[in-house]
Amino acid sequence: MPGSASASRIAPTEIKLSKTLSPVVALLALSVFINYIDRGSLSIAAPALKDELHFSAGQLGILLSSFFWTYAGFQIVSGWLVDRFEVNWVMAAGYFVWSVATAATGLVHGFQMLLIMRLVLGVGESVAFPSYSKILAKHFPESTRGRANAFIAVGIAAGPAFGIFFGAILMARYGWRPFFMGLGFICLLWLLPWIKCMPRGPGLAVAPAVQTPAIPEILKHRSAWGTFAGLFSYNYLSYFLLTWLPFYLVRERHFSLQNMGKIGGAAYLTLAVSALISGWLSDAWIARGGTPTRVRKTFTAVGLGVASCFCLAVVVFAFDSRLALLFLFMTCAAAGLCTSNLWAITQTLAGPLAAGKWSGLQNFVGNFAGIVSPALTGLVVQRTGHFFWAFAITAGVLIAGAMSWAFVVGPIEQVKWRSKRTESAAGSMTA
Repeated sequence: MPGSASASRIAPTEIKLSKTLSPVVALLALSVFINYIDRGSLSIAAPALKDELHFSAGQLGILLSSFFWTYAGFQIVSGWLVDRFEVNWVMAAGYFVWSVATAATGLVHGFQMLLIMRLVLGVGESVAFPSYSKILAKHFPESTRGRANAFIAVGIAAGPAFGIFFGAILMARYGWRPFFMGLGFICLLWLLPWIKCMPRGPGLAVAPAVQTPAIPEILKHRSAWGTFAGLFSYNYLSYFLLTWLPFYLVRERHFSLQNMGKIGGAAYLTLAVSALISGWLSDAWIARGGTPTRVRKTFTAVGLGVASCFCLAVVVFAFDSRLALLFLFMTCAAAGLCTSNLWAITQTLAGPLAAGKWSGLQNFVGNFAGIVSPALTGLVVQRTGHFFWAFAITAGVLIAGAMSWAFVVGPIEQVKWRSKRTESAAGSMTA
């Protein structure tokens, strides 16, 4: 019976499988940790770049945004690649490209070459999330995906925190060029354990008659658009914090740069811990009889809905700095409830055959928030002189995302893709 404890309880073979794949999860989490350090390092180096290479503010703005031009655009290409070719090697190739681009950034001296390196970095990093979803959908049972995605979510939160804390220190001591070159070459060492530990074999069973769906077939499903909107909503908050939280803490809350770093790092740590705990709790709930639909939707919809309330409370209680910071941390904690479950939903809906394409499309739409959120926030703050409406807009986007996860996304079960026999029969009828 669907939803019964017997149907959802973790089998001994699944426990054995999850233990065998633990190094894979660790390596994926480490790769996304490196991913977020690499993409954020240029913002830390921006003052030194401006002074040494005499860039204008406009040129810096182009360099800082250029990563998303290729990162977002190549999501669809990368999704197709990981569904078409062996995902382990696509992941390795993309990782190699982005690490070399990071190292090469320390060697260039002009605006055009630096722009090219940022574009190449975006191409390389575009393989990451389609690959993660493909690997987890192919090799990890539903009852373990919450925890697996939680570790990846920790890497997402820990990368910017580590970059802010230690990147600035290392650049101040050794310079920005040695930092980029050292970071890129050292990170290449990740490929050695990956080649040794990458998951092998066919993975979870797939019906042999099922046809690998094309992108138009994925776009026909309402749930796909629900996950697209849900990720855009989550990313809107994520990029809002990544780009404007330091400015908000220093200019509006009047914290020193040192205290800003501590508070910003603590906010990311709060999100990481929440994501890790919620990943384990969601899997435990499924193991005790909860259906994936009820469990995953509860964490995503409630997480963003509560985050919306806390986000608005940040400015409602702006008269008290301690209360404002408390609600800021609570916003991050609530968002963490969503983080470890939103990709688990995609992986289940798409299944092993379509996880790459679906994730690529979802990340393509979701990363438009990286363009909209910083620009809209800047415009609102410039017009009003404070952050009230910036937080209010973010709260509105979050509640829209909660509604999308709850009502637009359908039951959390694998989509029944068309079979090869159906495809053949349709072809013969039109012949």
